[in-house]
Amino acid sequence: MSAVPFSLARLRPVCLSLALAGLMHVAQAQQAVSAVLAGHAALPTDSTVSAPKDAGAFFATAGKFANAARQRNEKLGSELSYTNVGGSKPRATGGALPVKGQAVQGFSGIVSLDRENYLVISDNGFGNKINSQDALLMVHAMHVDWKSGKVTRKNTSFLHDPDRKVPFAIQNEAQAQRYLTGVDFDIESIQKVGNELWVGDEFGPYLLRTDLKGKVLGVVETVVEGKSYRSPDHYLLGRLPNLPNEAMPQWEVKRSGGFEPMAKSPDGKKLYPAFEWPLYDAQTKDFEKFNGKPYTHILEFDVASQRYSGKQWKYAFEEAGNVMADFQMLDATTGLVIERDDASEGVAPACPGEERTDCFTRPAKFKRVYKIDLSNVDANGFVRKVAYIDLLKIANPQRLAKRGPNEEVFSLPHLGPEGLAIVDAHHIVVVNDNNYPGSSGRTLGKPDDDEITLLDIQALIDAK
Repeated sequence: MSAVPFSLARLRPVCLSLALAGLMHVAQAQQAVSAVLAGHAALPTDSTVSAPKDAGAFFATAGKFANAARQRNEKLGSELSYTNVGGSKPRATGGALPVKGQAVQGFSGIVSLDRENYLVISDNGFGNKINSQDALLMVHAMHVDWKSGKVTRKNTSFLHDPDRKVPFAIQNEAQAQRYLTGVDFDIESIQKVGNELWVGDEFGPYLLRTDLKGKVLGVVETVVEGKSYRSPDHYLLGRLPNLPNEAMPQWEVKRSGGFEPMAKSPDGKKLYPAFEWPLYDAQTKDFEKFNGKPYTHILEFDVASQRYSGKQWKYAFEEAGNVMADFQMLDATTGLVIERDDASEGVAPACPGEERTDCFTRPAKFKRVYKIDLSNVDANGFVRKVAYIDLLKIANPQRLAKRGPNEEVFSLPHLGPEGLAIVDAHHIVVVNDNNYPGSSGRTLGKPDDDEITLLDIQALIDAK
């Protein structure tokens, strides 16, 4: 009992038990366990795919508006890319836009079909509605050869809405197939349920239901027990007031803070979309916090009724500025969460805080996968964090790395480790969003490839 503060000794037995449980909870939340590299592969950063012929000539190239002026630039490779991680001196990534074809880009979500085959979704384009006008929304079937480290794109499905299920006017309204673009949705998470795909979006945020070829079957608003959750990019909030002194529309979901994560129950009956960032609290005029820590919400969605059940969980971030990048269920009650910072990348050479462009001035800091328990919730609605693995400290005894140093300790130093999928009883895969071509965390001066990393997480599975 010597480790217990003296003041606890005066508490009644029940209170003492609760206090001790709280202390154990805090301690267990910080338990780090090891992960072992079991495979590593990558798709080259400059991978592209041709747009469908009936999409039109506009989509024969992409990135024409991803420049500082936000004006059309048709000259391929003329706009050099810089990372937004690096202080006041922009650091060139080595990439450039526009590109011929549609950039496969970074992977923001992944579904495991088996150990070698996966479905992945490309991010919505080049960061926002304005610069993503010529970016089509895509789902790719990928094959991974773990021995060679090669990732092969087998086919691509383009999201389209020929039956006009989307409740608002889309960019390609006049097309027969009505291909969806980065103006319409910001797709970030994906699950396969039977013969359908469910995709989490950040603009609404919405849930998109499609067939396996990407045809939209429905769009679901985020309404939980009568309360709507919207971002400033929701189609009903897309109009500014007539005058600057008029009241602005209100929203709770941060721009680009919607359904980045979305898990699925093992039986496929429930989805668990979550907000990437904390929600905005209009009363405090700040993002939601509890005891000084920001937090976000995990929602429960019933697939059969296509309605939110009303059940929610709170997830507390370890540090301000952290985000929830993905979420997957291990079983009926426990799951895995990627929690990461949104402002660091790279390992070496590092020069923290220095105003230089020849090194990583904000080296990768917080990139973790937490095991959480939805059945163990405290009195304030927060899920218990059981343990975590550090994606910057992965054991590599078999020297399986295909990118970066192939040393005893392997790292995923990207700005955005952004997707994970359960492969089998003790393996997961993790993918990065390379913000094409804006992230350069693996190698200075080179835009990040799309890496697919197989991890043995037996220690995390066993953690209690």
